[in-house]
Amino acid sequence: MSLTSAKDSSFPLQALPKTPTGIVGLDEITGGGLPKGRPTLICGSAGCGKTLFSMEFLVRGALEFDEPGVFMAFEEKADELAVNVASLGFNLQQLQNDKRIKLDYVRIERSEIEETGEYDLDGLFIRLGYAIDSIGAKRVVLDTIENLFSGLTNQGILRAELRRLFEWLKEKQVTAIITGERGAGTLTRHGLEEYVSDCVILLDHRVDNQISTRLLRIVKYRGSVHGTNEYPFLIDKDGISVLPVTSLTLDHAVSTDRVSSGISSLDRMLDGKGYFRGSSILVSGTAGTGKTSIAGSFANETCLRGERCIFFAFEESPQQIIRNMGSIGLNLQAHIDSGLLTFHASRPTLNGLEMHLTVIHKLIRTLQPRVVILDPITNLITVGSMSEVKSMLIRLIDFLQAQQITVLFTALTRNTVVEEQTDEGVASLVDTWLLVRDIESNGERNRGLYVMKARGMKHSNQVREFVITDHGVDLVDVYLGPEGVLTGSAREAQQLQEYTGEALRDHAVTRKDREIERKKLVLESKIASLREEFESVQDELNKTYIEDELRKEILQKNREQLTRNRHKDE
Repeated sequence: MSLTSAKDSSFPLQALPKTPTGIVGLDEITGGGLPKGRPTLICGSAGCGKTLFSMEFLVRGALEFDEPGVFMAFEEKADELAVNVASLGFNLQQLQNDKRIKLDYVRIERSEIEETGEYDLDGLFIRLGYAIDSIGAKRVVLDTIENLFSGLTNQGILRAELRRLFEWLKEKQVTAIITGERGAGTLTRHGLEEYVSDCVILLDHRVDNQISTRLLRIVKYRGSVHGTNEYPFLIDKDGISVLPVTSLTLDHAVSTDRVSSGISSLDRMLDGKGYFRGSSILVSGTAGTGKTSIAGSFANETCLRGERCIFFAFEESPQQIIRNMGSIGLNLQAHIDSGLLTFHASRPTLNGLEMHLTVIHKLIRTLQPRVVILDPITNLITVGSMSEVKSMLIRLIDFLQAQQITVLFTALTRNTVVEEQTDEGVASLVDTWLLVRDIESNGERNRGLYVMKARGMKHSNQVREFVITDHGVDLVDVYLGPEGVLTGSAREAQQLQEYTGEALRDHAVTRKDREIERKKLVLESKIASLREEFESVQDELNKTYIEDELRKEILQKNREQLTRNRHKDE
């Protein structure tokens, strides 16, 4: 039968049923949990966390999934186990009283084990079966299998009993975890358990440059797709957290909402609206250029909006940052008191890179912030190479963008063009890149800021003078002098010079205006005099004309009168 016809078969495909572990991140990597009703082998060297891992599997099952569990120990006594896991917040005594968990310690003595054909695990099966039936257990842990077979050297008997143990657990339909010590060149000391297990998970505890990192890898998982990479995991007071960092893909949603940077003049440079929500921002510059002040302003603005912010500090303590930001008018302590601002400060050398990423991931999952700040990321180079830091930050950016969390990084650069272009290799990954640099002139040092890039928005291409005052951070508008951009005292001197020149020009213009006004009055006076003289001459001329006309009129009347008188005499 062809592959196509097999796929087109009318028989429905049955997905492998799985039992959720309740361990943060592990169910995501395994696609739902451990194989239901099948044994899983947890192997690793001493101190890698096998016992805690399997114990949390039982406790989470009892508390979160209503599945009681049996823990059969061949190494530690029940009271010792209860004390050891109390630091994780697990109250085993209470769980035992509630019949949610049953702890059973089986003492194995090598001298009592004889390698004969009659050797078998019937006694263990009876004891384990009774424990399972007494509480209706759905989950079982056997810790560790080496102690159970410590006295056996006959590989034939060992192989047969191992297979019989695994088959018995399947028949009981319990989801089982069996822990095993890692051998030389093999996953376990006997090298057989990994072949008969349906799922094998390898735990590793590495120390590199005096920094420890715990890693998890799924070696095999029959009948299920699973993550195949190494994943860091963290053991703390809340239990185990696994970070599936390498399973992230570039399919996250984006937002068109904008959030203010907390610096109004910087917002104007970013199309007047600030950063995109859920974007990544890099603020890089040399030492003392004010990178933390920009980060603090953003954190302050976030909290003023009523949103939660986590500030990861790798260089300064929270008290230092709070004091320093107070000098520029930012009251971060008030936001801490309100619960909106959370500081997590640690030296990078406290953990490896993967562990730092796991801690960040865990805090974000717990606090659900809208903004995350890392200051500065360059300090992470002390615990990893440039490529390793870049890999960590890429995964962090992907995770935060998938959660629609805005992240701001600060990075220290040297005063070279090359370093400006390669800040920890994330400059090409971030959405917005701000560069703060020193501008030295006239014997003084000033700061300048410009936007290297801002994806998806119009932004200023100008260099602004970056000023830190008692009232916060401000960006002074570009000031061009005869020799280019001026900053600091040179800008103030040029402004004063231009102000003085403007005042002198205003005075000169005013004086000219008064002179013109005087000349205007003189000319108007002359014009008035000439107008009066003209009117006098005009009046004289009009007077002579009128007298002549009057004389002519009188003469005419006289002639007419003489004519009438002559006619009467006749």
